[in-house]
Amino acid sequence: MSTWLAIDTSTSRTSVALLEDGKAIWSAHHDGALDHGKVLPELVEEALKERKIIERVYVGMGPGPFTGLRVGISFAWSFALARNIEVVGVCSLDAITTHAEEYVAATDARRKEIYWARYKNGERIEGPFVNFSSEVSAPLFIGEGAYKYGLATESAFPKLSLFPTLEKISEPMYLRRPDAIPTAERA
Repeated sequence: MSTWLAIDTSTSRTSVALLEDGKAIWSAHHDGALDHGKVLPELVEEALKERKIIERVYVGMGPGPFTGLRVGISFAWSFALARNIEVVGVCSLDAITTHAEEYVAATDARRKEIYWARYKNGERIEGPFVNFSSEVSAPLFIGEGAYKYGLATESAFPKLSLFPTLEKISEPMYLRRPDAIPTAERA
């Protein structure tokens, strides 16, 4: 039996799940864009009450906001390093699934924009990008409320069970320039 931990902080939702042989055995989430750092360790602690031995960690690499992604990614890497297990980064949008043959998966990017990618038969064929939703068209658009989906939700579990066919991502997917400006560059 193989038990995996899945973590996603690429949206305002912090999601954590445990999978055993590709099936969900535990999952929980917390909504709050500023709460990732506080609730992620708490959620993982709850998950570990279900299973103490974890063989692999999956983490959403975005696209998403800088701070949220960094919290999830650094936690996943630290957790995996401490246990000497593999960590696999995946595109968070890949977790949004539907039964449609072609669709666009999207999450809220704030500033009236969305992060999005185009899929055919469950495979990403374009993206991810950040745009205004009016600039994106597709046969099926998963928009309103899609930010509530994530890597650590039941819709993603079938994809995680396909490892190693998932595309591994080693760098966070930041699609915007940072909002913060170094003091020396401020006018």
